[in-house]
Amino acid sequence: MRRAEVVVYGATSAGVCAAVAAARRGLDTVLLEPGRHVGGMTSGGLGYTDLGDRRVLGGMAAEFRRAVAAAYGVAPGHYAGPEPRVAEQIFLSWLEAAGVEVVFGAGLRTVITSGDRIFSVATHAGDYAAGAFVDAGYEGDLLAAAGVGYRVGREDRSLHGERFAGRREVVPGLHNFPPWISPFRADGTLLPQVADGPMAEVGAGDGGVMSYGYRVCMTTAPDRVPFERRPGYDEEHWELGRRLFRHWRDQGIEPRAGKLVGLEPNLPHGKCDGNSLGPFSLSVLDRSAWAYPDADPSERERIRLHHLHHAQDLLYFLSHDPEVPASVRAELGRWGLPADEFTDTGHLPHQLYVREARRMLGEKHLTEHDLVQGRRHEDVVAMGSYHLDVREVQRTWRHVHEHPDPVPMVVTEGYLSVGVAPYQIPYGALVPRREECANLVVPVCVSASHVAFSSIRMEVQYQMLGHAAGLAAALSAASGKVVQDVDVRALQEELAAAGQVLSL
Repeated sequence: MRRAEVVVYGATSAGVCAAVAAARRGLDTVLLEPGRHVGGMTSGGLGYTDLGDRRVLGGMAAEFRRAVAAAYGVAPGHYAGPEPRVAEQIFLSWLEAAGVEVVFGAGLRTVITSGDRIFSVATHAGDYAAGAFVDAGYEGDLLAAAGVGYRVGREDRSLHGERFAGRREVVPGLHNFPPWISPFRADGTLLPQVADGPMAEVGAGDGGVMSYGYRVCMTTAPDRVPFERRPGYDEEHWELGRRLFRHWRDQGIEPRAGKLVGLEPNLPHGKCDGNSLGPFSLSVLDRSAWAYPDADPSERERIRLHHLHHAQDLLYFLSHDPEVPASVRAELGRWGLPADEFTDTGHLPHQLYVREARRMLGEKHLTEHDLVQGRRHEDVVAMGSYHLDVREVQRTWRHVHEHPDPVPMVVTEGYLSVGVAPYQIPYGALVPRREECANLVVPVCVSASHVAFSSIRMEVQYQMLGHAAGLAAALSAASGKVVQDVDVRALQEELAAAGQVLSL
């Protein structure tokens, strides 16, 4: 068994920052990653950096921004974000310089606890013991295996008295389906890509998570890899998309390719970070993501492939299907996958965009009220500023009561965007309840409601929270104190000295 002082599980951007922060402090640190890459979504397709208010950007998030600028010889902020391979190179260089031992293929098998502490974790790459642990995965697998309480999905509006909690009203908007599109085939069976079963009442909790997808890096470079027909491509799977394009044609609406998948060269070297835009996008809305957080590894892999194939097939559909407007097909034909990105995964990202999974129930629990009201916290360790950003949760159907008979229509539900001022994130939201686990810090699946988490979930905020988590784990391991009793004032002083912004 490998014994370390700090073990970090999950090489997301938060995990990298946590491991580097602990190692820079002189602690023997191991970073365990189930896959083969570091950086999570920062290096896995989400090149465009969602910043919110730039004034709150500090600590290792600001350091990463400076490293990106240095890599291209430009001023910080000149580009919206780095190319995926450059992001990963920066993180790898940090880990090497700090002396972090990185172990790939280290998916979690079991967790051994002793009293209120994690003693060791068994992974597919070996067993690891430590004084303090950090769960930096998107899924919260370590916290769950250690017996820490958590929630998944949307809560009922009555739980915290949150205005925006629970199932949302179906309202017109960019991300909703236009009316009058039927969800049924001629034989009365439901079309693919439409979830069946009734929606919860408005405001009710339904356990639904924000939709997942792949953020696909694309380019117009001459050596681009074209969007090709995948073995297993199903023509019928895309009938819903054809109906949408027919509806737009009948309404005299000519969609632009750039508004469907975000064809904006917003990354260096003319690359773009393809995003989920509009009612029919890279996001998968059939509720398959709802099962992912608590699924076993084989079921998660099935869901991941379902999303990956959706991304591949959507790009082929938009660039080849005769029902897609010729202008859209022609524009998509100018783009392809970069030959120099994701070379070991078929030029498609290695990271599924898990927008939310488990959310810990910790010492403090952030809600919509903390963010909207800008509540102050004495144990602040980072600041957030991005708006409440709930992506679509489901695409289903409902009857609309028209004369003489109800008409079935496709609907998309869940999208929400509400601005908030910069707010503080407390240390108590990063640690479990004292009686559940005394040596674990959690910078990704933080203790927050679904609504609050929709803002906290941005990669730059994960980097800043990872920085705080790594230092806290180091302080705990070095002193022998439980993480709940770490000297927060000393932690804040150390963070501030490294440029972390704790108030405006």
